[in-house]
Amino acid sequence: MKRDLIIVESPTKARTLNRYLGKEFKIMASMGHVKDLPEKRLGVDIKNGFSPKYVIIKGKQKILNEIKKASKDATTIYLGPDPDREGEAIAWHIAEEIGNHKKQIWRVLFNEFTSKAIKEALNFPQSLNRKRFESQLARRILDRLVGYQISPLLWNKMKKKNLSAGRVQSVALRMICDREKEIQSFIPKEYWKIWAHLKPGKEHSFKARLILYKEKKVELENESQVRELISQIEGKDFSVLKIEKKRRKRNPPPPFITSLMQQEAFKRLNFPAKKTMQIAQSLYEGVELGKMGLVGLITYMRTDSYRISNEALSWVRDLISDRYGKEYLPQRPNQFKSPKGAQEAHEAIRPTSPELYPESVKPFLTKDQFRLYQLIWNRFVASQMMPTQFEQLQVDIIAGDAIFRATGNTLIFNGYLVVWEEEEYDEHKSEDQQGLPPLKEGQKLELSKLEPTQHFTQPPPRYSEATLIKALEENGIGRPSTYATILANIRNREYVRTVKGRFRPTELGLFVSDMLVKNFPEIFDIEFTAKMESELDRIERGEVKWTEVLANFYNSFSKGLNRAKRLMKGEIPIDLRCPECGRELLIKSGKNGLFVGCSGFPECRYTSNFERDKEGNIRLIKRQEPEKTDQICEKCGRPMVIQKGRYGQFLACSGYPECKNTKKLGSSSKLDIPCPIEGCNGKIVIRWTKNKRRFYGCSNYPKCKFMIWNEPYPGKCPKCGKSPLIIKRSKGKEPQVRCIDPKCSYSMPLPSSEGN
Repeated sequence: MKRDLIIVESPTKARTLNRYLGKEFKIMASMGHVKDLPEKRLGVDIKNGFSPKYVIIKGKQKILNEIKKASKDATTIYLGPDPDREGEAIAWHIAEEIGNHKKQIWRVLFNEFTSKAIKEALNFPQSLNRKRFESQLARRILDRLVGYQISPLLWNKMKKKNLSAGRVQSVALRMICDREKEIQSFIPKEYWKIWAHLKPGKEHSFKARLILYKEKKVELENESQVRELISQIEGKDFSVLKIEKKRRKRNPPPPFITSLMQQEAFKRLNFPAKKTMQIAQSLYEGVELGKMGLVGLITYMRTDSYRISNEALSWVRDLISDRYGKEYLPQRPNQFKSPKGAQEAHEAIRPTSPELYPESVKPFLTKDQFRLYQLIWNRFVASQMMPTQFEQLQVDIIAGDAIFRATGNTLIFNGYLVVWEEEEYDEHKSEDQQGLPPLKEGQKLELSKLEPTQHFTQPPPRYSEATLIKALEENGIGRPSTYATILANIRNREYVRTVKGRFRPTELGLFVSDMLVKNFPEIFDIEFTAKMESELDRIERGEVKWTEVLANFYNSFSKGLNRAKRLMKGEIPIDLRCPECGRELLIKSGKNGLFVGCSGFPECRYTSNFERDKEGNIRLIKRQEPEKTDQICEKCGRPMVIQKGRYGQFLACSGYPECKNTKKLGSSSKLDIPCPIEGCNGKIVIRWTKNKRRFYGCSNYPKCKFMIWNEPYPGKCPKCGKSPLIIKRSKGKEPQVRCIDPKCSYSMPLPSSEGN
């Protein structure tokens, strides 16, 4: 029996569609992308109009063969990957592989997995969107041109392979590094406030801040100014000069778009962006809800539009009226303006049904799924509720020539706060806000004390995931679908580490960012990167050809690339001079990591480890003299010393670099105890495992494989004659000399002269 064929990219989506459509359709999953640029080469023919050389992804040929076979028997073919640029690319590549069987191939966009939305998408299918595909193609090629041509430069210049440069990723890293430099260069300024603690009769006390003195704004820079001013105010009578009451309102927040969901999930749930997107994907594709089966709980989660369908507005308004009361329902639905360039074809992120209350689906969700779903549900419902209303009270208090001010808010109507509490997360909440007692103009007040408080201006905070995503969005860097990947990349490359939930660049991150910005100032410029995002949007709207955008980009990029190949060095100058020759010092990259070296190399071979102080200044770490040994280098006759490398300690000639002789540490540590193996003329030496655990073995290894964990002791056992003896040390007990044979009971205290 011939059936229509639907191809999606996810098995979960396929199961959800099967539940709603039954046997009328054959539904298959592509398991994501089926074609991509090759892994080990550029895969872009730059000279031939940036023609991509796509290949079938490893492991996808079998899936493609099954799809091709099914397509031959199908009446109509529907391609239903995600409704975005990446999904369009998947659909396009599948259509290319299916070929022309004189079958109608349609594109269907599933913005949510509900019965009505699925059937509506199938009733109104679309043609494949060439412009959307070309926009994704241009992004893919742009990222490949940058990543595959700059990353090898980094490997070569820095002698380190696990590095990458990304068109958007490196700009995000630059923002983190620039913020760190702002913090390091910040000079705090001292300032003071003076508070009057006042009591109106029997009512509770409150505090007011000094704002004016002799009709001038009070700005106090040091303690002496504070003491002088307090002496002028003390002893004066305090009374209420003026009271102002204002009715204020705070409008509800918009429903979630991708970036806002990631920000709030980080702030409230401590979810990294990547985790948020993985959970949201599972909620979108469908979750088993007992007898209801697989149900998609939210609309598509990669969106930058605040648009809400009329149907969803209708049911959420009914829900608000029924569940919370008509006083929480505005006369007309709340409207929110989407960011510039938003894809209005998508809705904001919202629940798919009014029946799916968080409490009702909680038994079927994981803890994290429930928490994110509840956040999405609450935000959507709150976005269509009445504003919160409060009364703002401002009280000016006079004392001689001084004016103090107290402020307070009284909540009148909670509005949307009934489902979306914001107080806890309001970073701008003023320390002046307080509950004020009833007051009247002219009322006398009793002064309890004048309290000066010292403050210092603060540097800008380091970026958290939430604030970095917000900054990327505000600057037009990347798109909702890319933020999680960007943050994961800079973490995985060890360019940043997270300290108390905030990004701090590592030395490697600072070094790579400085190298890239110095050698590619335009490519990794924030405004330039934002402009490229706009160009990708223009491609999708059909305003410019994708090849034209790439040609304009590559014209500038290739010049910078050729210049960097000639001039780029794996070093950054610092404001320090070599202590041995006086030349400029540089931060350099070597096989063992970053270090400070002299710019006069090879004439001057000075090197040093380094660290940064709080101001970001480089401090050289004084090198420890290597530990000397009694072993002599057999190549030049100089003493051998113990050095430390990336694989642990080893022996090296003290005559380095003239003599480069090295040995394993065990090779030098003979204990003058003969190996007990018959016929072996070796001596027992100290050796080390890969985990830096010490053991004892024969110097003739690998010919002789004798080894013991306990420290050997010269001599034979007087009871059984076996050798060597071993030293047994136990916590809280005196060390013992014992026989090497555990079956022998010989034991004696370790002589104190050889002791501990």
